[in-house]
Amino acid sequence: MSRPRCRPAAMPAGLLILALSALLLTSVSEAGTAAAGTSHTLRAPLAELTVVSERVASGLQRPIAITGLPDGRMLIAEKDGTVRAYHPTTGLAAEPVLDLTARIDTSDNERGLLGITPAPNFARTGILYVAYTSLPAGALTLARVPIGAPERVQVLLTQEHAEYGNHNGGQVAFGRDGYLYWSLGDGGHANDPFKSGQNLGTLLGKIVRIDVSRTCGPKPYCVPFDNPFVRAAGARPEIWLYGLRNPWRFSIDPVDGSLWIGDVGQGLVEEINHIRPWQGGANLGWSCREGTPVFDPQQCRPGGRYTDPVFEYEHFLTENCSVIGGVVYRGSVTPEAWGTYVASDYCSTLVFAVRPKPGGGYESATIGNFPTQPTAIGTDVRGELYVLSDLPGWLNRVRFERVQPASGGQPANR
Repeated sequence: MSRPRCRPAAMPAGLLILALSALLLTSVSEAGTAAAGTSHTLRAPLAELTVVSERVASGLQRPIAITGLPDGRMLIAEKDGTVRAYHPTTGLAAEPVLDLTARIDTSDNERGLLGITPAPNFARTGILYVAYTSLPAGALTLARVPIGAPERVQVLLTQEHAEYGNHNGGQVAFGRDGYLYWSLGDGGHANDPFKSGQNLGTLLGKIVRIDVSRTCGPKPYCVPFDNPFVRAAGARPEIWLYGLRNPWRFSIDPVDGSLWIGDVGQGLVEEINHIRPWQGGANLGWSCREGTPVFDPQQCRPGGRYTDPVFEYEHFLTENCSVIGGVVYRGSVTPEAWGTYVASDYCSTLVFAVRPKPGGGYESATIGNFPTQPTAIGTDVRGELYVLSDLPGWLNRVRFERVQPASGGQPANR
């Protein structure tokens, strides 16, 4: 919106800005509500949806994260530190568009380049935000870098993580609020050895939220004033959510700004959490709980308030092993699936669909399988889905099909 050329003399500038902001927010909200209502009337029951995958690229080396660019390209992060570009019309580029291998610690199966997302003004600046485990000791690292210019990396925030190589988290994404969100695992090994999940004095086992558009003192970022622990003694002010084990993949719904988090379980259950923008400071339970079951009673605080997952599935004695958090479908090719969150499991490759019910609660269903070893699910600029496969090195385009349920219907998972 352009700046007004004049203003009524009786209205102070500050009040005018607030009024214009309120008007703009109301217009955006009404437009979003109208779109949601239109799509809702076309949505199919989850039991009538299934996913179909089409391989569009191969030859990737342990692809681990994916993000869409405004020009239609998809950027794919490979574990060793390279970033490849794919475009639907030209395919997978032979040479990487960014090479950070000189900075990356890949000494463990779960270490490496972990996350990538473009800056909101990427079309003008070419800036990417990346998360990785850095040399020499695997510190969890958040940085920004111009595409194609690895020598210009600027480290923003780090968290020591030397003892164990697993549970690094690593997702990065911008919210509708313009802030950058980053997920970090609990420190690794098993059983939350450092009791990080419930400890607000460390970034381990958390999702942080920072303002990377400004600097504050010596920090190359600022902490938003409304972060929940800004004034809490002994707490890291960057923390947005806590009580996580290994939030390997989360996403932010572009329509309502909510977070959908896939948090990898210890061995009993895998869980998916749905956190609304007003739920900053939520405690997701680890390591008092693993999903909804109690895991370590000594980590449970008297009177503690824990936010339940909206979906969980069994890990123990099944082919499941590790939830791969996904995205909410907001594309236009399949309006029947609009508003459906899609996730998977690394071992079983089952595809889980979860959707809020209009009257409250959630519905869920298993809607097919992805190709082997899914590591990340992302969208292109139009909101259409793609999924990566780890050791095969594949990129697959995903679409939905509507199927008629068998007699009696297909039961939901939960």
